[in-house]
Amino acid sequence: MRKSLLIGTLAVVMLATGLTVAWVNAPDGQLTVASSVAVAQTVETNQAITNSGSAAVKAAIQRAGPAVVRIDVTGTVTVSDTFSDLFDDEFFRRFFQFDETPEEQETASLGSGVVFEYAGEKLVLTNEHVIDDADTIELTDINGNVYSASVIGTDDLLDVAILRVDGDASALVAATLGDSDAIEIGDWAIAIGNPLGLSYTVTMGIISAVDRDIAKPSGVGTYWDLIQTDAAINPGNSGGPLVNAAGEVIGINTLIARTSAAGVSIEGINFAIALNGVLDILDQLVETGAVSRGWLGVQVADVTVDTVESFGVDPDTPGAVIAHVFSGDPADVAGIEVGDVVTRIDDVAIASSDDLVSEIAKAGAGTQVEIEVVRDGEALVFDVTLGERPSEDVLATYEGQTSEETTESAVAFGLTVGSITPIVAEHLGLNSSDGVVIMDVAAGSRASSAGLAEGDIIVEIDHEPIASVEEWNDAITDLGEDSSVTFTVIRDGQLLFVTV
Repeated sequence: MRKSLLIGTLAVVMLATGLTVAWVNAPDGQLTVASSVAVAQTVETNQAITNSGSAAVKAAIQRAGPAVVRIDVTGTVTVSDTFSDLFDDEFFRRFFQFDETPEEQETASLGSGVVFEYAGEKLVLTNEHVIDDADTIELTDINGNVYSASVIGTDDLLDVAILRVDGDASALVAATLGDSDAIEIGDWAIAIGNPLGLSYTVTMGIISAVDRDIAKPSGVGTYWDLIQTDAAINPGNSGGPLVNAAGEVIGINTLIARTSAAGVSIEGINFAIALNGVLDILDQLVETGAVSRGWLGVQVADVTVDTVESFGVDPDTPGAVIAHVFSGDPADVAGIEVGDVVTRIDDVAIASSDDLVSEIAKAGAGTQVEIEVVRDGEALVFDVTLGERPSEDVLATYEGQTSEETTESAVAFGLTVGSITPIVAEHLGLNSSDGVVIMDVAAGSRASSAGLAEGDIIVEIDHEPIASVEEWNDAITDLGEDSSVTFTVIRDGQLLFVTV
């Protein structure tokens, strides 16, 4: 009773003096008193912080938004008649007439881009896949002004393209380019573009992760060093800028994750190309229209914590281990072997496989570099003249260089054969370059009578494997002109046995 009376008396005193009573989870269960002035100040401070953050975001949008352009692209694709494909059968063709002339159809696509200044000229940066195979390109700025544009440079590895305005570009607003290496997880991220044709749409999130490597949707190649963000990106955003809270461009919006491999829907996982990777190749793109990267001719992997001791390398800069050496490529010619650990390229210490790939690419084709490796605990140094990195399409089936001094094949049974190069393998849909491809079948020859045709792949002679032109020549030399021979042949993915 006395305690209640004291509390009541205290309450009257506090109310009279302008104080407010509040329970604030005091650990000892005691009553805590807070000033109404302090509470009001806290609310005002929080509101000021909110207003400040909102103002900063608005300022960033105002700074970067005018530099964003809508990109409308038209192109042409060749299609064949549906019924002609459906009834591609000799029986139907006897009774039905089909127009087999391929039909050309116009296509239209939409993307985004960002204007930037290069050597006093205003150019546009976008994705390569936005303008791929374009016949016409139109840019629309924030004020509705329309410009025609042309492609002056593309890079399929990074998936970027540079456009030049056809005419006066002085009215376009250029964005400020930032430093993508300076971003951190949790930083604000703002995406600006034209999703689904809704011009100048702005979404906001944070930097969710950096340095992501993601397979390209086409199945050919990989996106490297991507920025992951939960700022919403949708079709039509491709090529538009990802900007920081200062309104500086830090990336190019590129990729959307919508479903997992198991078919589960995904939200809030989007990717942008880190800007600094684009800046590294910008001079080449503008001045030559393409990018030439150095090529060592190896596949590499990181040295793990579990293997660093067995390789005998420094744990702080463990290097990159050579997992595969492509035959005839620069590493092979120089003497680098599988299992070697690359620890240094010129004066640059190599701490990971990404370091190696980056340094080799930047060095450029034709450059001689000094590469230090650790082999069986011993440091070795190699002088290597780098080649030029093949395109993504070629690398998909790449197996190494073909020697310039190719072996001429022996002609037998009316057949002329050739080597199966990586390009030939890709064209024929082969997973291996073993065997020989028929280049010519002489009219009236035994091979022609047996039904062999150009493009057939011979993998065995009398059930003995044939991996190369050299092995073909050796096998043919041992046969007489009248010999009966059974060839194992691959044609359109099917295995055939043809006796000549």
